[in-house]
Amino acid sequence: MTDIADKAAPGPARQRESHGISFGEAVRVWARIAALSFGGPAGQIAVMHRILVDEKRWIGEHRFLHALNYCMLLPGPEAQQLAIYIGWLLHRTAGGLVAGILFVLPGFLAILGLSYIYAAFGNVTVVEGLFFGLKAAVLAVVVQAVFRIGGRALKNKVMIGIAAAAFIAIFVFRVPFPLIILAAGVLGYIGARSGSDFFRIGGGHKAGTGPVLKDEDSVLGDEIPAHARPNLAWSLRISAILLALWLVPLALLVAILGTGNVFSQIGLFFSQMAVVTFGGAYAVLAYVAQEAVQHYGWLKPGEMLDGLGMAETTPGPLIMVVQFVGFMGAYRDPGTLSPMAAATLGAMLTTWVTFVPCFLWIFLGAPFIERLRNNVALTGAMSAITAAVVGVILNLAVWFGLHTLFAEVAPWTLGPLALDIPVLGSLVLPSLLLTLAAGVAIFRFNVSVITTLLACALAGMAWTLATN
Repeated sequence: MTDIADKAAPGPARQRESHGISFGEAVRVWARIAALSFGGPAGQIAVMHRILVDEKRWIGEHRFLHALNYCMLLPGPEAQQLAIYIGWLLHRTAGGLVAGILFVLPGFLAILGLSYIYAAFGNVTVVEGLFFGLKAAVLAVVVQAVFRIGGRALKNKVMIGIAAAAFIAIFVFRVPFPLIILAAGVLGYIGARSGSDFFRIGGGHKAGTGPVLKDEDSVLGDEIPAHARPNLAWSLRISAILLALWLVPLALLVAILGTGNVFSQIGLFFSQMAVVTFGGAYAVLAYVAQEAVQHYGWLKPGEMLDGLGMAETTPGPLIMVVQFVGFMGAYRDPGTLSPMAAATLGAMLTTWVTFVPCFLWIFLGAPFIERLRNNVALTGAMSAITAAVVGVILNLAVWFGLHTLFAEVAPWTLGPLALDIPVLGSLVLPSLLLTLAAGVAIFRFNVSVITTLLACALAGMAWTLATN
C-alpha cells in the first residue's frame, strides 16, 4: 500500500525523508512508545508527547494537538490512532502502518499469554486470588474514569442532562449503546448548528506542561508534507484496500460457517463495535459486557473484570480487553477445533476486526483534517457524545460494582424497566475492603493505576491462600 508520493520517491529517498528522520529510527521510537504505553489513553498520549514533542522534537505542540483532536472525533482508541496519524505524517503509509501495528502488538501478545494461563489454570488458588484482587482495583479505576472524563465533559447543565439521560437509558431501560451515541450525536449536531454555546467542547487531553514547541521549530516544521495534502485518488484507493481487508474475511466467515457460528458472531459483533466505540474503552465495555455475558454467553460477569484487569496491567489500548472476550468465547465453543486453537483464532479475529478500521479512519480522513478542524457542527456532536459517554461509563461502574461486591444479583423487571438488584446478604466483604483501599490509594494519595493494580493483586492472592 503506497501513495502517489511513494512512487515518485524510490530507493534511499523513501528511507530518509526531507525532515531527516530515517524510517529505521522511527521504527525504534515507535517500538519504545509501544513498550511504555501503560495507563490508558491519557498515559499513552502523555508518553507520545514526551518522546515525540519534548525529547525528539519531531513534531510541534500545535500539530500534535491538531492530530489528537481529529482522533478524538473518531470511533476506536484515540491513542493508537494518534500514533497512526503521526507515523503517516512522518513516513507516509508505511510509517502509519508500523506505528499502529507496534502500538498494539505488545499488548496483544501479553494478553494472549495471560488468557492461556487463565483458561488453563484459572481455578488454581493463586490465579483465583490474582484476579480477585484485580477486580477490586479495576472497580476503583472505572470510578476514577467517571470523575476524570466527567470533569472534562460536563461543563454545563445541558451536558449533565445528556449524561444523566444516557445512564438512565442504558441502566434502567437497556437501550443499546449505539443508539445512545447516535441520539447524542444528532442532538449535539442540531444544537451546535442552532448556535448554542452549550455544545462547545471545552478541550481534550492535556498534552503536557512547560515550554511549548512551536511547529516551525520542530524537525517536521510547519509545512504540510506533499503526501499529507488532500488527494482523493490516494484516499479512495487505500480505503478500498483496508475496507477489503476488514470485510472480505468477515464475509467469507459468514458465507462458509453461517451466522450461528461463534467465529461469525465474534467477527460481526466486534466489527459493529469498531464503528461505535466513541469515548474510549470504558464507554463501550458496558455494552460489550451486556452482550458477551447475557446474549452470547461467552463470559461470566466476573470474567469481564478479569479481562479488564489484564488490559489495565499490560501495554497498549484498554480496548484490547475485547481480545480476551473473543478468546473465551471461542474457547467455550470450539466446534471441531481444540479449545486452545479455537481460542487463539478467536483472539486474532477479534483483534483484526477491532483495529483494521482504525487504519481506515486515519488514512481516509487525515489528509482532509484541515477542513474538519473548525467545523462547528461536528464539534457540537462530539461534545454531546462525550457527555453521553460519561453516563455510559457510570453504568459500567455500577454494573462492575454489583458483580464485584455481591455474590448474587437478582434481575427485576416491570414493563420496560429492567434492573439488577443485589442480594444484600451476599456482600463479599473482602472485595469491599479491597475496593475501598484501592479507591483511597487512587483518589487520596494519587497512587498510579499500575501500582494499585499490582498491590491489590498481591493482596488478593494472599487472602485466597490464607482462606483455602
